[in-house]
Amino acid sequence: MTESPTSPPEASSSNAPLETDSAANRSAKARQLLGMKGAQPGETSIWKIRLQLMKPITWIPLIWGVVCGAASSGHYTWTLENFLISAAAMLLSGPLLTGYTQSLNDFYDREIDAINEPYRPIPSGAISIPQVVTQILVLLLGGIGIAYLLDRWAGHSFPTITALAIGGSFLAYIYSAPPLKLKQNGWLGNYALGASYIALPWWTGHALFGDLNWTIVLLTLFYSLSGLGIAIVNDFKSVEGDRQLGLKSLPVMFGITTAAWICVLMIDVFQSGVAAYLMSIQQNFYAVLLILLIIPQITFQDMYFLRDPLKNDVKYQASAQPFLVLGMLVTALALGYAGV
Repeated sequence: MTESPTSPPEASSSNAPLETDSAANRSAKARQLLGMKGAQPGETSIWKIRLQLMKPITWIPLIWGVVCGAASSGHYTWTLENFLISAAAMLLSGPLLTGYTQSLNDFYDREIDAINEPYRPIPSGAISIPQVVTQILVLLLGGIGIAYLLDRWAGHSFPTITALAIGGSFLAYIYSAPPLKLKQNGWLGNYALGASYIALPWWTGHALFGDLNWTIVLLTLFYSLSGLGIAIVNDFKSVEGDRQLGLKSLPVMFGITTAAWICVLMIDVFQSGVAAYLMSIQQNFYAVLLILLIIPQITFQDMYFLRDPLKNDVKYQASAQPFLVLGMLVTALALGYAGV
């Protein structure tokens, strides 16, 4: 019997949905492991569940903050010892203390996650409360221990990095836990988040290789107001759950459109303010680079975020945030070069 010449294409066509489903499943599993929106439920490995609870996707900005702090110190040199010490500081800021923060936040957010993200480990029942508490304590104590060892290496008479680790951990606690629960207020909560993502790891990297001073402290706190804007972006995905539970996120308080404009203005205005400061200390080349990195962010805000914040929040972050974090490094290099 002669085979029809159309048979192979038909077979290929019939397999296409299977291939698409397989790719979608792989994507969902990856998102689950990284702790991202749109994850696939059903993971049974306790270690993968613990990793999901720590949200590895959120470690990256804090690891980058350590890099920026080391650069702004002006004293980092490329030796094996310094590289290993930097890696230890990244372990502190990323997997340990950010993992602690995310685990703690999920512990106190289990009710709202049951509404907004029911696939998360706690509301899905994939991990027990005692297991979560143990994870929180292990990550916290591990982070403080690493911070103490870094202070010993740096020869600090005052344990600056340990103090930052304890202070940052306390900030994470009052951000998530009652009675203060800073995240219930859109302004305080998002600024605490912005400072934790920009200022705290920056201070750690700077203190590790240089002397942390008030200029660096105040400038990075100012820069963190851009981080406040970035934090607002994350509020759009949970606006319905926030409204039901009475959380005063900016999209709930001001509405979607106004909150989106507040968000982009915070991001753009305070980065521009940092560029103006770089000009004031005669770092014009770096100031121009920073401005050139702000322009694409404004473009993506207009293309994606302002047109539909609820639909395009993830697309906007993926497009624009690389330019923001590169701007942080440009600023850090300028500060290190100027000897601030």
